[in-house]
Order: sequence, then C-alpha cells, then structure tokens
Amino acid sequence: MEKPPRSTTTLSLDDLADQLVAAAVAEGLDTFALSGYSLGGPVAIRAAARHPERVTALLLTATFPHRDNRLSLALPVWRKLAESGDLELLAQYLTMMALGADALEAMPDEQLRQALAFTTASIADGTPEHAELAPRVDVRGDLPHITAPTLVISTTQDWFTSTRLHRQLAESIPGAQLVEIATGHLPMVERPEEWQQLITTFLDQHNA
Repeated sequence: MEKPPRSTTTLSLDDLADQLVAAAVAEGLDTFALSGYSLGGPVAIRAAARHPERVTALLLTATFPHRDNRLSLALPVWRKLAESGDLELLAQYLTMMALGADALEAMPDEQLRQALAFTTASIADGTPEHAELAPRVDVRGDLPHITAPTLVISTTQDWFTSTRLHRQLAESIPGAQLVEIATGHLPMVERPEEWQQLITTFLDQHNA
C-alpha cells in the first residue's frame, strides 16, 4: 500500500479534525463514532467539538488534552530523534516508553529484537511533523462542549500519557466514562481483546 504524502506545511489541529470528518463523509457516513488514540485523541476531540452533529460516540485511548511536565520532557526527545534520522535509536526510545512494564519485562531477548525491528520499519515519514504538533496541542477549551457519549480508556502503565491526564479528560467531558486497562501506551498490542471489548461494549450500550 502506498504511503500517504508527507505534509509540506505545519500541521494544524483544526485542519486535521476537519480532514478526518471530511474523509468519513466522503465514504458515505453522515454520522459515525470516532476513536482517538495518543496524538489522535486531541484530533478526535477537536472533530467532535467542531462537528457535534456528526459524532455519535467518542472513544479516547492513552491520550491527553494538553502537555503536562512528563510530556514536556518526553516530546522533545521524540522530535530530536525523529529529526536525526537514526530510526533504530528512535525505535529503542519508543519501545522503552510505549510498552508497559509487564509487557516489556515479559519479552525474551529475541522477541525484543523483533519488536525493535518492527518499530524501526513502521516509523512514519511524517513523524517529525507529528512531534512538532504534539507540544502545541491544547483542547481543554473543547472538553466541556463535547456532547457525544465518551469513553476514556486509561492506560495505567503508560510512560507517555499519565493517568492524571486521562482523569482530567473524563472529569472535563460531560458524562464521560473512565475505565482502566493495565497496559502501557499500546493496549491494542499488549491486551488487544480486552481493549476491543471495552470499546465494543461501550458502543453497544449507546447504540453508536
């Protein structure tokens, strides 16, 4: 499959949110549930705030409304490694930060090498642009205006996004539900069935 083109301009949260909604509408979906993971969370939040008539449910996993001190320390390292072109070193950093302690320490040496190789090969060309956008993200003003039923999935072993930020999302979005999963930043890798069940159960409850 051909890679999407790399952005030639500075990324804008509003533009990304509008592009996301436009892509769904172009596929014939008048209304739809949105799932936002990590940096995709603020994009989904902004989309739900700007297009409330379109979004039937909002699912937020391992994400954040703004950068806290932890992200202020972690994001510049991510950006500098991405800009350096040393993808193997970037993969080591991302693997260390993204996997929860349980999953990381359970890996034998060979599996860890395979995970590093996979991560190296899957790093997107646009990672420097993503890393530039992340520190500028602040959707706290959007949160009280979200009208869609919202599920916040808190990854309790996460070194990137803290449980404090997850709770802030749940407490600031009207009626939001908070659930926890004992993983790092990659619940879809560490506990995929449990993560999927949390989402499908919520969507079934809200007919979304």
